[in-house]
Amino acid sequence: MNFKLLYQRYLVAIYFFIGYLILATFVRTILAVISIDKLELSIYSAVKIFGKGFLFDCTVGISFLSVYILYLTFFPSKWIGTTFDIILNYFILSLLFFIVLFSFFAEFPFWDEFNTRFNFIAVDYLIYTYEVVANINQSFPIPVILLILLSIILIIFYFLRKHKIFQQLFSSKPKFSNRFSIFFVFILIEISLLTIVENKSAEWSTNTYENELSKNGVFSFFAAYRSNELDYDLFYVKLDKKLAYQIVKTDLLSSGEKFTSKKYDDISRVIEGTDDIKPNIILICIESLSADFLKEFGNSEQLTTTIDQLANEGILFKNMYATGTRTVRGMEALTLCVPPTPGNSIVRRQNNDNLFSVATVLKQKGYQLDFIYGGDGYFDNMNTFFGGQGFDINDRDRGNPLSDEITTKRTSIPDSEVTFENAWGICDEDIYYQSLKKADLESASNHPFFQFIMTTSNHKPYTFPDNKINLKQGNREAAVKYTDFALGQFIKQAKTKKWFSNTVFVIVADHCASSAGKWEINVDKHHIPAIIYNLNQKNEKIDKLVSQIDVMPTLFGYLNWKYNSSFFGKDISKMNSSDERAFMGNYRTLGLLEGTTFTEINDRKKVIQYHWNSNNKVLEPKKIINDSLRNKTISYYQIASERFKNGKMKVR
Repeated sequence: MNFKLLYQRYLVAIYFFIGYLILATFVRTILAVISIDKLELSIYSAVKIFGKGFLFDCTVGISFLSVYILYLTFFPSKWIGTTFDIILNYFILSLLFFIVLFSFFAEFPFWDEFNTRFNFIAVDYLIYTYEVVANINQSFPIPVILLILLSIILIIFYFLRKHKIFQQLFSSKPKFSNRFSIFFVFILIEISLLTIVENKSAEWSTNTYENELSKNGVFSFFAAYRSNELDYDLFYVKLDKKLAYQIVKTDLLSSGEKFTSKKYDDISRVIEGTDDIKPNIILICIESLSADFLKEFGNSEQLTTTIDQLANEGILFKNMYATGTRTVRGMEALTLCVPPTPGNSIVRRQNNDNLFSVATVLKQKGYQLDFIYGGDGYFDNMNTFFGGQGFDINDRDRGNPLSDEITTKRTSIPDSEVTFENAWGICDEDIYYQSLKKADLESASNHPFFQFIMTTSNHKPYTFPDNKINLKQGNREAAVKYTDFALGQFIKQAKTKKWFSNTVFVIVADHCASSAGKWEINVDKHHIPAIIYNLNQKNEKIDKLVSQIDVMPTLFGYLNWKYNSSFFGKDISKMNSSDERAFMGNYRTLGLLEGTTFTEINDRKKVIQYHWNSNNKVLEPKKIINDSLRNKTISYYQIASERFKNGKMKVR
């Protein structure tokens, strides 16, 4: 075996692999420096981060080389060095270098936004190319980035030519049997690494920043792609099903309620009331509105003067928590009133039509239902989900044929009614115009209306119409202030309408502006405001610990409605101190906060409990597990998952 010829033939591949490891380590170092104040600085953690990271980087570097090694091995010897060989080499290498460099560049804005390596969010975003590409284009100078990437590739090629590495590549003609031996060993190493290395092995620390730094972005991306759905039965700790149902049903039943059947797995119960009041209801779900933007929660920047005023004039829930970290989780919680089941939100899953939801109750009361969204509702499966619950759709049709696969009426927002639009949709003022127009039409009928409005302006790239506020566009604070301004204009215009006096406004965030932090779930990063405004009730600020799934059952309680409920959410006004709790989770980890105890369950069948110190916003691990809270947490998530999986959430 001529080792020199083999070495020369695979020399570019060797340089690529070494260069990849150096660059991956460099990126990891920069991300660590950016997050230095979030890390537990020690030699041990540094060794863990870079040691585990090196193993992931080796796996990804070898995987990137697979196609190129295949080419170098099986390309006929007699054609090596020909024009055809040279063109193919340059093409394959250009593609490899571009993908690798682009992935490294992309890690920095993704880390800035989510404080993680690529995960299921990146997988989801890959599906919605228009929104994502447009958002990137509006947020970053794409032509400049492409020019930089191409320049780096040219510099690499110049280096390889100058040091005669290409010359050795195109002049070396080792025997096929020798090349195949190299290929066999390469594939053996690759398969071994892909079999042994798992993304979960990077989760060695209680500090999520350290875990994420240990990972490789590309490896994490494909790991998320492979596990985009999580079956509760396979990945999470369970109780006996009858026991779990018993725990949930005991906890759900409030005063004045009774179950409709004696079946152990039927959670439907009768909510007593008079049904006298049926106002119009406008639910405004505001993009990324963290509680700490409000003056009520200590913000002194005057970003939310309208929301602050509405909070003082209505009913403010001061201790409200978002169930998740994405818009579809907020939608799921507000419409289905269900804890966040693992994996994708139910909004994005198959077979999610005709579920028991707020729409079920509202339709029984004779309400017209409208979902109003400023982007294309194809994104995140919104149109299919809301259409499947009986809503009429009002969105910005961008011509995606899949967006038309809904079961109810769809109206596209015309260009003539759009004053400003970015990647995620029309500005908040324009979406509120659609609401006012729709309300004017429907108020003339003999039935009340319910609107679910999803805003978009408080989303990167944080752009909106000029000359509206005194802050410069392009940053979160400015977007928050514009979002508040647009809401103020909407309420001001609504007050001039005849239907205003008979309309209740529910204002709530879909999730916080950021969910990143030290722990797998960061309780303070789920704290959101929720306000019920223009309800015939005294102004009040409620301190009870609750989550989004309780918002609509509470409104129905204030309206004194009688209905059958299969909600997991409860009427906050009926809660006593022992009933208070908040559900919250992310893609894989689920939690229940009750009192000062936060119980967390994850897809490694582990249960962890913390003491939640709300003063300094710290989760302190508890040595002794509270079995009652452990079982309650497991039961709620187990039963919620089981009911959707087995079709028990369907309206019969």
